[in-house]
Amino acid sequence: MAAPVERWLALEGLDNVRDVGGLPMRDGGTTRSGVLLRSGSLRHCTPADVTHLVDEFGLRLVLDLRTQREIDADGGPTALARAGVETLALSFIPEEGRELPESDDVDPLVHNYLGYLRDRADNVVTAVRRLAAADAGPTLVHCAAGKDRTGVLVALVLDAVGVERDAVVADYALSAEQVEALFRRWTAASGEPMPEDLTPHLPRAEAMAVVLAHLDAEYGTNGAGGSAGWLLAHGLDEGSLAHLRARLSA
Repeated sequence: MAAPVERWLALEGLDNVRDVGGLPMRDGGTTRSGVLLRSGSLRHCTPADVTHLVDEFGLRLVLDLRTQREIDADGGPTALARAGVETLALSFIPEEGRELPESDDVDPLVHNYLGYLRDRADNVVTAVRRLAAADAGPTLVHCAAGKDRTGVLVALVLDAVGVERDAVVADYALSAEQVEALFRRWTAASGEPMPEDLTPHLPRAEAMAVVLAHLDAEYGTNGAGGSAGWLLAHGLDEGSLAHLRARLSA
């Protein structure tokens, strides 16, 4: 049996960084390592981190899912952008904010996640199109914590290329292991106290499962999952989807 892929990257200034390689595909095989990284904020990226990501990983593209307000608050371009890595800002949240759920019965995570797809469908599809491009190269996608906006995009991509559904959801939920480290870095930088309870900030597997089931119900056809159907319905072409699958399949 092949050794398990080491997915976590230990970097000095970045938290919640992992490779999406090594995940099981529905038709056999696994996802390819060295193609796509997901992470939290790049704000504290050190020179050593830049060297590792650019020279060792070969990073060529960063997809930044934060709002312009967040980018400005963090001091503008990241260290990777200043080092020459192509960086594309594709906010998943309207600058004016998002409406609250209409009912207390609506899971706020599900509401937010479906809101990304509803409110910024153009940016979601653009992000996937760039990942699928022939010249994309190794890519890193991030937001602030790397668990919600990044989690939705990565889950959509993994599901669309044929990763087993349980593995897609498990990859999303894996960010829970890094939430404490994220908050420790943030509070150390700001001087604010650590929250007493981090539970409200944890990703919940059931929320992502509901989102993917919703896409299945709305966009799934002929046994195909709804993530691919959603992407195609919102402007991604079949050729790009096929190329994305080829890029991520080992």
